[in-house]
Amino acid sequence: MKKAVFVFFFFVLASISSSAQNKIEKINMTYGEELPDDNQKIVKIIGETNNKIYALALNKDDYFLKIFESKSMKQLSSNALIIPKISDKEVDFEEIFLLNGKLYVIGSVYNKKDKIFNLIANEISEKGILSKTTIPLFNSEVAKKSERGGFYFKLSPDEGSLLIMHTSRFPKEDAVKYEVKLFDDKMATLFSSEEKVKFDDSRKDYEFTIADFELNFQDDVFLVINESYRDSKKKEQIEKFEIHAFKKANAYKKEVIDINIKGKEIINCKMMSTVKNTLQLVGFYSSVRDNGKANKELKGVYNATINLVTNTNDNLKFNEFDYATKVKLLGERRAKKGKDVPPLYNITTIIEKNDGGLIVLSELQFVYVGQSSGIGPFAFTPVTYTKNEIIVTCLKPDGSLDWSNVLPKEQAASVTTLSFAFGFGGSNGNFSVGGALVIPLAQMGKGPEYLGAIPIYKNGVLNIIFNDNVKNKGITNIEKIKSLGNYNNAVPSLFIFDDKGGMTRKDPEEVIKNELVIRPGIYSRKSENELIIYSSRKKQDKLGRLILED
Repeated sequence: MKKAVFVFFFFVLASISSSAQNKIEKINMTYGEELPDDNQKIVKIIGETNNKIYALALNKDDYFLKIFESKSMKQLSSNALIIPKISDKEVDFEEIFLLNGKLYVIGSVYNKKDKIFNLIANEISEKGILSKTTIPLFNSEVAKKSERGGFYFKLSPDEGSLLIMHTSRFPKEDAVKYEVKLFDDKMATLFSSEEKVKFDDSRKDYEFTIADFELNFQDDVFLVINESYRDSKKKEQIEKFEIHAFKKANAYKKEVIDINIKGKEIINCKMMSTVKNTLQLVGFYSSVRDNGKANKELKGVYNATINLVTNTNDNLKFNEFDYATKVKLLGERRAKKGKDVPPLYNITTIIEKNDGGLIVLSELQFVYVGQSSGIGPFAFTPVTYTKNEIIVTCLKPDGSLDWSNVLPKEQAASVTTLSFAFGFGGSNGNFSVGGALVIPLAQMGKGPEYLGAIPIYKNGVLNIIFNDNVKNKGITNIEKIKSLGNYNNAVPSLFIFDDKGGMTRKDPEEVIKNELVIRPGIYSRKSENELIIYSSRKKQDKLGRLILED
């Protein structure tokens, strides 16, 4: 009898635990059992296949592959990822990917003698065991170790192929080299291209940017190149803005698509391929003074559509920020004076609407690097990541502005690190590789993963979920919101945008203390409205599923 009572009592407690979530209307979050207390924090949900979920975890400097059963989300195994040495040199972890059900861990190593930056891959078995066979991916010649550059990765839409780009600078030659390769699910090379571009630093305000790169559903490869400078004699801002296209149907022969820009400067660019065989380019632009000097601050959002059948730019629209949006971003006084927006916003998401238009999400992002303490390799550097309000821009199919609004939030998290890197989006002199701020995997699991937001577009409606201060319940006025504060005490908030840009906020009806907190920086999208998520509460971690209901 006592045993029966105990079982009933345990069942009641379990039921309370499973139902006592900070619930929001329309959002259904279910979790598996608590993960083992092994100090291994998940930093990436790699994907799901064959009734298993794969995740990457980190404990200090060691990476682990965690495998879970899909239905119960029970942990099946956790194995350290120890990449075999190359020529007795330690290999640095770079990334891990799931390609058509095959797992690969990717690492890099620098050969000082030959000035070669190597990238290699090792397949991982279903049980999490690394193959002893190393697959060479890149053997990139560089100028020196400090100029070895970096590798950037992009999965194909069907997750069956992987595009990798390496960029590095050659200061003595005033040049930058970029190399792109496309690999299939066996890590065999499908396509490779390498180019070295000369700088002309004598030109005023010279900049060279690889703004973005993309891989579409046909395994075509695209790069956006932006070269700009000021012609002081003609008093003009010169913009060389072009797409480098490598199409599978054309044996990956390089094709250049020009986008003509006059009287404006391109600040950044994000690219999205569509099933209609087009490329959509969006970004911020600035105005140019009479003397040809760019103002650098954000004037508005542009959209260019590239027809990949004809290799032509079908439309190019420049949309200034409207007054209402400027008031929210700058305040009424500065908006009335016609001031432009500071260049602190990065495009994080492009969504293709049901009518063929676009929704562009641009988040205020910046990194503050504090003064290091300590000596040499034992020096520690404090780094603070900030991710604040999001500009929501809705564009019509022709690229013109439909509506815009601003999601109010204020978030920051700090970490202390032995080394620091920006991830995708870095610069060196007049050369830069552009993109939204990506927090390095080595710094995830320590706080920054609680920042940012998760967008879900369903039935023509945009939904955005993020962590917020409980004191902001019901507040949509950006001037009245409070900062996130302690992210361990955050609660989920949902903002819904209708087809006219109207904004509705939904918060938990009842806030429950000591509940799991979602980590928006770590999730895997299963479908239009279903995500695999990772949530935590101090040492209590769980995998779960988030479903946006009708």
